[in-house]
Amino acid sequence: QVQLVESGGGLVQPGGSLRLSCAASGSIFSINAMGWYRQAPGKQRELVARITSGGSTNYADSVKGRFTISRDNAKNTVYLQMNSLKPEDTAVYYCNAGVITTMMTYLEPWGQGTLVTVSS
Repeated sequence: QVQLVESGGGLVQPGGSLRLSCAASGSIFSINAMGWYRQAPGKQRELVARITSGGSTNYADSVKGRFTISRDNAKNTVYLQMNSLKPEDTAVYYCNAGVITTMMTYLEPWGQGTLVTVSS
């Protein structure tokens, strides 16, 4: 019913930047909060950043001042601008959203993930 598709991952050197995008499609009536999570090898999935429909944001302490989350409600898309990347940012990044469908049901779909590798 609802799909999230991430893009923008890749290999970048320490100190570099990447911009991730996540587009939602399907039977969408409205979208509440949208967020980015990441999972590094051998670690649990963790919240990176979250943004409400009104634009309020919160970030993991480890990315504050380096990452910026934003959204385009007209395009049902959320972005994650990542600057000053560090090797410890290496992970698969996942998008998540709170979606009210056209059938007035509530879903929290996940994207398929996009790999970010920070290495020299």
